[in-house]
Amino acid sequence: MAEVAKQEEVVEQKGGSSKVLILIASILFLVLIGGGIAAYMMLNGDDEVINDANSARHSQVVKHNAKAIQGRSDDLANIGPMYALDKFIVNLASDGGSRYLRTSINLELSSPEFQAEVDKKKPLVRDIIIRVLSAKSYEEISTIRGKETLKDELVTELNKVFIDGQVKNVFFTEFVIQ
Repeated sequence: MAEVAKQEEVVEQKGGSSKVLILIASILFLVLIGGGIAAYMMLNGDDEVINDANSARHSQVVKHNAKAIQGRSDDLANIGPMYALDKFIVNLASDGGSRYLRTSINLELSSPEFQAEVDKKKPLVRDIIIRVLSAKSYEEISTIRGKETLKDELVTELNKVFIDGQVKNVFFTEFVIQ
């Protein structure tokens, strides 16, 4: 009989410890759910402030880009201030990756005061130009029409990032494809 009583105590102790584990797991689960709901409520309130700031910036960019959509200037008799960029050497988009473009570019600016913003954003300007150039294939830019289309695309892409002025035109002072 003593052995049976000891076995029942062991069974009760094992059953009691599993009840404690279930209770702890339940409490932990409720704490996690509560924390998730609290975090959601806190973060959701900030979205309105962020969305208001983003929409204000978006409307400013849309207003600015409306003038940028005008395209390249074709008034070659009244060329504005020029901004010379360093040489670009990029691989062209091709199957073998064996072709590259070496070019020098000058940007025609809308005003002399605009040069300060271009100076400030020069790394961004170079990045945009490299991205556009390296996405082109030999066939796309080997013709005069292709070069003109490339100029239009560069002006459009560059003017998306400027606020104080705009790039009126792009001039290639060197253009070598190999």
